[in-house]
Amino acid sequence: MSTDTLINYVELPCRDIPATKAFFASVFNWTYTDYGEEYCEFRDKGITGGLYKADMASLTATGATLLVFYTPALEETLNAVTTAGGIIIKPIFAFPGGRRFHFTEPSGNEFAVWSDK
Repeated sequence: MSTDTLINYVELPCRDIPATKAFFASVFNWTYTDYGEEYCEFRDKGITGGLYKADMASLTATGATLLVFYTPALEETLNAVTTAGGIIIKPIFAFPGGRRFHFTEPSGNEFAVWSDK
């Protein structure tokens, strides 16, 4: 089996690309390359990906894959998420190996943030 086949790109649906871009720029310092009004790309944040215009959202309740960020400062990141307009849908909870919370960003997509601290 080949060891050079890796997941290296993710595409996220966005109801409101400008609001989602502003959210991730504020909370996680993302930068973008725009390819028209309905697509942009982000790089160098652990994985390369894109935001595309869509009327849907990615939620685990409907079977979506959950993308999880790591931070050494969970409470600070939670504060940054809420300050930037994110909605906490699962407050901080413990799990084997650490703690995490889940949130939705302005386009309604669900993400999680975890910490081992």
